[in-house]
Amino acid sequence: MPRISPSDSLVSPAFSAADEAAMQLALQQAQAAWQAGEVPVGAVLTLNGEVVATGFNRPITTHDPTAHAEIVALREGAQRLGNYRLPQCELFVTLEPCAMCAMALMHARVKRVVFAAPDPKTGVAGSVLDLFAQSQLNHHTHVCGGLLADTSAALLRQFFAERRAAAKQRRAADAPSPNPLPPELPTP
Repeated sequence: MPRISPSDSLVSPAFSAADEAAMQLALQQAQAAWQAGEVPVGAVLTLNGEVVATGFNRPITTHDPTAHAEIVALREGAQRLGNYRLPQCELFVTLEPCAMCAMALMHARVKRVVFAAPDPKTGVAGSVLDLFAQSQLNHHTHVCGGLLADTSAALLRQFFAERRAAAKQRRAADAPSPNPLPPELPTP
């Protein structure tokens, strides 16, 4: 897999240039999800700055409700590294993880999770609740968000706007005419 190299763009002090490069790769994975007709979320798993695995959302195309980008990347990374525990790995994902993904990341003992955009509906790294901060859990993954958040959020907004417009067009094409002409009366 390719090694992540630092970019020349400005990065927040909380994130390194290598972090930004990994998130850019995750955004490319999100684009691949969109092209496949999936919600555009992408993930990249790294170990010591090297890409171990990538993934993008594919629950629709695989008929698998667990095929979120994070899970796809975790599965590939665990296979590649030959271990279900990934304690030195970091995961970069374009959308705040949901509960399923958060728990999978903690079960895998991922060291750090970096996400781009918050998810106000299902995000569990602080948006809806914070599973990562639960002191009762036996593993604590470091989590930080906001890296390239605007880019990721714009991608998601554009995807859903196009989906809504397409659905509206389908409904309009299927709808009966609002003022149908009355049938012609037979002539005597």
